[in-house]
Order: sequence, then structure tokens, then C-alpha cells
Amino acid sequence: MNPFNQLEPALVWKYFDEIRQVPRPSKRESKIVAYLQQTGKSLGLETETDEAGNVVIRKKATKGKENKPTVILQSHMDMVCEKNNDVQHDFDHDPIEVYIEDHWVKAKGTTLGADNGIGMAASLAVLASDNIAHGPLECLFTVDEETGLTGAAALKPNMLQGNILLNLDSEDDGELFIGCAGGVDTLAFLPYRAEQIPANYFWCNVEVKGLTGGHSGDDIDKGYGNANKILNRFLWQETKKTALRIAEINGGNLRNAIPREAKATIGVPNAFKETLRVDFNLFAATIENELGHKEPTMQFELNSETTPQHVIDEASQHALLNALYACPHGVMRMSDAIPGLVETSTNLASIKMNQKEIIITTSQRSAIDSAKHDVASMVESVFTLAGASVQHSDGYPGWEPNPNSPIVALTVETYQKLFGEKPHVRAIHAGLECGLFLQKYPHWDMVSFGPTIRGVHSPSERLDILSTQRFWKLLTALLESI
Repeated sequence: MNPFNQLEPALVWKYFDEIRQVPRPSKRESKIVAYLQQTGKSLGLETETDEAGNVVIRKKATKGKENKPTVILQSHMDMVCEKNNDVQHDFDHDPIEVYIEDHWVKAKGTTLGADNGIGMAASLAVLASDNIAHGPLECLFTVDEETGLTGAAALKPNMLQGNILLNLDSEDDGELFIGCAGGVDTLAFLPYRAEQIPANYFWCNVEVKGLTGGHSGDDIDKGYGNANKILNRFLWQETKKTALRIAEINGGNLRNAIPREAKATIGVPNAFKETLRVDFNLFAATIENELGHKEPTMQFELNSETTPQHVIDEASQHALLNALYACPHGVMRMSDAIPGLVETSTNLASIKMNQKEIIITTSQRSAIDSAKHDVASMVESVFTLAGASVQHSDGYPGWEPNPNSPIVALTVETYQKLFGEKPHVRAIHAGLECGLFLQKYPHWDMVSFGPTIRGVHSPSERLDILSTQRFWKLLTALLESI
């Protein structure tokens, strides 16, 4: 039975159900682009797609609203594709399996894609509805928000005519966002030589898993553990006691997700086999003592492994472990201007290996452009000292808050009339596309809001049903008020 059949607003859940069945990994959005094109045409609406894959669907004003300002409803198509290791799921072909528990919509061992599927669903519901009074509408659906904001960056200055943009990519009911952090990714490439396996070694896999993970911006101040840092801490400590060798190391997946799982294939001389097991158990107890309240589902595993084909040369292993230990992760500075807001942070996101090098991906964010680049340089210096080559992405700008914004004032007023309380107006320590939009359309007046979503960018992602109803009421009332 369809879990959404009894939920309101029916149109929103209808489109969310359709969207969750369309694969839409970042940079591979062709199927969702085709879905949007077909949906726009089936509604008899003007539909345009640019060279990057961004889609705009336009709807004329309802009767009597023809002279009202054109409003842009904006959401992004792609979703973060994360799953638990024990879950079989192909994000390029399989629909997201969902269920309802209490008042939450959840996925079965994968990310849900409410970020930003619910924003897309709300936009399509507005387009399909015939009982909402509104001025001219442009619904903008962008590609590749999660891994590079390349859709927003590629947007042409003449594609849209509206002056007001409602970004539907926020995750907290009762909060309106009027600014966001900028960001840059820093990648380190550490070369290594594959050496022969030393004789008389015991081989095993050590794994840290079951961590919360979450959004590397919005959740960076929550105190969650970083699986890469935890695993590396054990390996670094153990090399001080034994002749430990690493054959393979792998942790994390996405630049914008706090890593939940990390694993290494390691060996120690047979004489240290029991020492390793004892040390690992003691280490697990230490970390559970430090993080157990924040990470109640954290797990540590050590299992015997067959002898690998090679190991990382000792010099590269030494450089890697020291660089990972020294690499900063977490909040670097809180905002002086906005109490409680993270100003600057960095995320040690992933560690991957190929046959020649180890690739470490990190992500830096800041509300202050110079601070963003300062932390990126800090990360660069750590890995340069380790002998790695380092590259920075082009990055993306922040969105500077406008306290005198007319659309923000109207949204606050509308929210208060609907729900009898004022929303919290604030900036967010995450990357929204709004900063890039302002480079092309500097005259736009913008606000961002959405329903409550928790566990974003992790398999614990869940969407609050009651807040989705409030989100829809606010959106439709705001459209009628503009």
C-alpha cells in the first residue's frame, strides 16, 4: 500500500512519491530532468531546459493577479546518495524505499532525498493546483547542488524574469533563512608505493561504523564523531607499539557529509596478534566513553582477513597517518555577529585509494570569504608537509543577509498570522544556491524556508509530516500575499 495515500496535502505527497521513484544522483540527473519536462508539458505549462540541465516551468498568474510581481520557486533536483554498508541499493536505478514511523517519513537504510525532493514536490503541487491565488510563477529546478552547485553557477542571466525568489531548500520549520556560508573543497593526493607483504604477519580488517554522520555544514557543531578521525587515531597509536602495516584504507564518501564509516586492512607481526585485539577493545571503550552519549549506535569491529597483495610503503604510511591526525575537523570559529551561528568549519570528508595514490577530500565553509580560504590553506599546509599535492575547487560564495528585505518581512508577517508566533530569522552554516544566484541576478529579493528534515545526508534522514503541512500553508499563503 502506498504510504502517502492518507497524507495531506495530497498534491505535495503525490509528487514526492513520484520523485522518490526517479533516480537522481548528483551529476546524473537525466532521469529527473526528463520527469520534470514531462510533468511540465502534461500540465500544459511552458517548460525550458538550459545547457546545464536546469529546468524552468512557468505558470501564468491567476485571474486578477496578472500585474503582481513574478515569483520564482527554487529547489534542486539531485540528492545525496548514502546508504548503510549492509543495504543493497543502486541509486542509479532503484527507487527509494520509504515507510512512515510516528510522524516521520523515513527511508530503508538509505538517504530519503527529502533534501530537496520535498521542495520540488511543493513547487510541482503549486503548478498543478487550481485553487491557489498567485501572480506569475517561475519554478526553477537546478542540477548538481550537492556536489558543486554547478547548476546554479551555470544559470544564464536572462533565463528568469522574476525579482523575488523563494528558496525551498531549508530544513527547519519555524525558521527563515536569509544568509548562508560560502565554501571550498580541498583535495590532497598522496602518492605511495605498493610494497611486498612482510612475512609472518596477522592480517585483519578494523572498522568504525554506525556513527550519526549528517550534514557537514548544518550538523558540524553537533559534536558527532568523524569515522575517519577515529580510525586514524587508532592506527596512529598502534604504530607506536607494533610494526603495523596498512594494505588498504577507506572512509567516508561525500564532501558534504560527516563520515559515518571507515575501514582499514592492516597487519601486525604474529607476536602482536593478541596485543592488537586487546588494544582495539581498549580503544573502543575509550571512544565510547568520549562519544557514547552522542553516538549510541557506534560500532567497532576487528575481523581476521586473508593476506592482501601488497602494503603501502612505510614512508607514505607514516606521512598519511600523521597528516590525517593533524588535519583539522569541525568548528573553527563561531560567529561574533550572530550568536549561535558557526562562522567557519572544515570537514575531513573521505579517504579513498587507487593503485598509485591516496585521495583525501575535505570541505571548508565560512560566512567570511577570507576565513574560508584561510582554513583551506591550513588544510593544504598539513598535506603539503606530508608530501601530497593539493588542489582547491573554485568554491562558491556565501549569501550576505539583508535585514531590510521586503520578502523576508512579508514572510515573517505571513507566518505570524498563520501560526500565532514569530519565526526565527537567521543565517545558516550550509551552502545554499542563493549566493550564486545573486552573482547573476543581484536585484533578487530572497528568503529560504522548508519543513523539518533531520539526519540530512545520512541514512537516518527523515521528514516531519506535520511540519510539511505547515510548510505548505506558509508557501501558499505567501504566494497569495505577494
